[in-house]
Amino acid sequence: MKLRALTMVAVSLLSAMLLSSCRHKDLYMEEAVTSQLYVKFDWSQAPDANPSSMALYMYENDGTNPMRFIFSNRDGGYIKVPFGTRHAICMNGDNTDWAHLRGKETIENMELYTSDAEMLESQKLSTSALPRSRESESERMAKTPGMLWAQRTNEIRIVPHEGTDTITLYPHEAVCHYIVDIYDVDNLEGVSSASIDAVISGMAEGYSLGQQTSTDAPVTMPFTLKTNVAGKSLHSEFLTFGECSNTSHPHHLTVYMILKDGSKWFHTFDVTQQVTQAPDPTHVHIIIKGLPLPEPPAEGGTQLSADVNEWQPVYIDMKM
Repeated sequence: MKLRALTMVAVSLLSAMLLSSCRHKDLYMEEAVTSQLYVKFDWSQAPDANPSSMALYMYENDGTNPMRFIFSNRDGGYIKVPFGTRHAICMNGDNTDWAHLRGKETIENMELYTSDAEMLESQKLSTSALPRSRESESERMAKTPGMLWAQRTNEIRIVPHEGTDTITLYPHEAVCHYIVDIYDVDNLEGVSSASIDAVISGMAEGYSLGQQTSTDAPVTMPFTLKTNVAGKSLHSEFLTFGECSNTSHPHHLTVYMILKDGSKWFHTFDVTQQVTQAPDPTHVHIIIKGLPLPEPPAEGGTQLSADVNEWQPVYIDMKM
């Protein structure tokens, strides 16, 4: 009996040693197949960029199984990545208030886009009931993006050796700057607020981080115009993803105005040529001359009730 008991104890001790050895080996192997890297973001292509954080996605050689890293600065930091050849996508990480990602499971399909624009910002009207240009009636009404700096880098080879390798990434601006100026706006003093709303159609829905270009689906994007009564003008600056990458769509700019008497007016301009033929497609300046509004009502005149379904068009005489 004693011999049998001693044998059982010995077997138990041997099993415990083997299990302990296996666990230690697993930890050792996990450490042995990863390498420490220093990620450096070089801002030579966007020297004025000021993101508060950066995000990095590291994909395997077949473009799948991404690993995500966040840096709480714009400069970079240390990460641990398994050996092998990898591809990377970086972008600013402080875009969570407007950006949505899809297709991030594979590097080629990773896209960024914005959510639906359900209401006009200035006049707080539902976008679903707005009069639209005929070519844009089926387009999704989407919010304009914020700033985006991004880059894709391929064929990053991570090999085992002592020390720390450095990989350098070069983020660049991935959005387009749009300016809209409307001059010769008559009777602007009759508008009910210091800013009014407008939309532009045929814009790209998002940005393909994997393809490094705008996406194909067209959307209509609302923006706000500031009024300058003395200068008889309207002005706006906003960001877009630019034109769709592989398809061509007309661009119509529609201005929506609520006057002090409660009446609603709109006018649509065809700005396709100004957008498609802009000298720099990343910095587009749209200039419109002539937007006559109805004369404001006389002092003590009748106030009309505002009804979103009673929009009236502004007609502009074309000069021959």
